[in-house]
Amino acid sequence: MNLKRWQIMVTIICLITGTFLHFTYELSNYNQIVGLFSAVNESVWEHLKLLVFPMAIVSVIGVFAIKKYSKNYWLSQVLGIITAMLFVVIFFYTYTGIIGKNIAILDIGSFVVGIILVEFVTYKILKSKKEYKAEVPSVLLLIVIILSFIIFTIYPPIIPLFEDPIYGTFGLEPKRID
Repeated sequence: MNLKRWQIMVTIICLITGTFLHFTYELSNYNQIVGLFSAVNESVWEHLKLLVFPMAIVSVIGVFAIKKYSKNYWLSQVLGIITAMLFVVIFFYTYTGIIGKNIAILDIGSFVVGIILVEFVTYKILKSKKEYKAEVPSVLLLIVIILSFIIFTIYPPIIPLFEDPIYGTFGLEPKRID
């Protein structure tokens, strides 16, 4: 498969899958297993799952489809995921810090830009002729990232990154209805 075509296809798949993951927890009748990889509330952390899990899944699939194009395959995937996560967090806290509130269209836009950015970074690293010999550490880092999302969904730190701004709850904690 052509690498550029693969990256375009992956971008579209991640956009669709990530959007769907925003709703799967509620659609599953709040199944906690589904909540481990779906957004369980409106916190920034939970919305990062919408980027991370689709990209992690296509990364595993990509091993069979495009790994042959690069000796830096896993490095490209992990750096792309980290780039997208950083972009979304920095963008969110910057614009909400400036205007004092969040705006849904900007949040959705940052998700879209994050996905496009990850695929751009991934593509550039995949096309690089230099070998970085970081495949094992990259896979281990991806596992740590995925485990972090699972653990922090169950046991979220009580800090703003993990707080649902609508209900003031954290992780799988039931929504407070006053």
